[in-house]
Amino acid sequence: MKFRTITLLILCLIFSMGASAYHNVKDMERIEQLLADAQKLPKDSNLILHFGKEFLDVPYVAHTLDRNTEEEKMVINTRGLDCTTYVENVLALTLCAMRGERKFGDFITQLQKIRYRNGKVEYTRRLHYFTYWIEDNVRMGFVTKVENEFMPFTAVQKLNLNYMSTHVKDYAMLAAHPEWLDGIKDMEYTLSGNSYRYIPKKNINNSQILRQTIKDGDIIAIITNKKGLDTSHIGIAVWKKDGLHLMNASSIHKKVVIEPMVLQKYMQKHPSQIGIRVCRVAQVEKN
Repeated sequence: MKFRTITLLILCLIFSMGASAYHNVKDMERIEQLLADAQKLPKDSNLILHFGKEFLDVPYVAHTLDRNTEEEKMVINTRGLDCTTYVENVLALTLCAMRGERKFGDFITQLQKIRYRNGKVEYTRRLHYFTYWIEDNVRMGFVTKVENEFMPFTAVQKLNLNYMSTHVKDYAMLAAHPEWLDGIKDMEYTLSGNSYRYIPKKNINNSQILRQTIKDGDIIAIITNKKGLDTSHIGIAVWKKDGLHLMNASSIHKKVVIEPMVLQKYMQKHPSQIGIRVCRVAQVEKN
């Protein structure tokens, strides 16, 4: 047992140096066990829903990627999650499992591509705005957008992004590196002026059309009217008899939960939340 622990520590050090990654033995063990177990599931299993539920009750921890302000590192943390890292970890596991991949190194590579533009670990290439995250992950073939010009997508959001560049003090790493600000402004400029259709809060009901539009395991991005922002929260769709619920890393419940309230009622308690966008895991070929 002692020898196995030492071996795992050495492997983690190798991964950390090779992939500029921060993680520990527990992360590695958990990921590889999850991927091994997934290979035993029925072929028609909803993998993103399966992996999402594997993280239920994991503590909510904010700003898990920004603990080190000296330089951007590839952070793998399955022990404390915020809403974005929760969805990213679940998506990376899903894509690895769909390909039949079981190694921790495969997971790191996949997560890096999900989180960073072209998979390059730099702060200004991290997909901070979730609209940019959606666009890049669609481009990479990891997700597809769920949208159209008809019901229930009856509203349009036109972006004017500047929140990060006008609230630098709220971002520890950016505040420590003012030289990165131009890169963040470029990201904001790239997206600003773009318009996206979304489902307004009033349309998030238990109707047949919504059940046909949104599937269990879809990724839900909650749209905000807060100045300079596009989205304020993300999670995974879970349908129950009473309607649509959100599985998410919750700052309210302080852990990963399936929100007890239906999504519409949850959003009614947050006036700045005006609707949702939806994307879905794309099909990938098995290795």
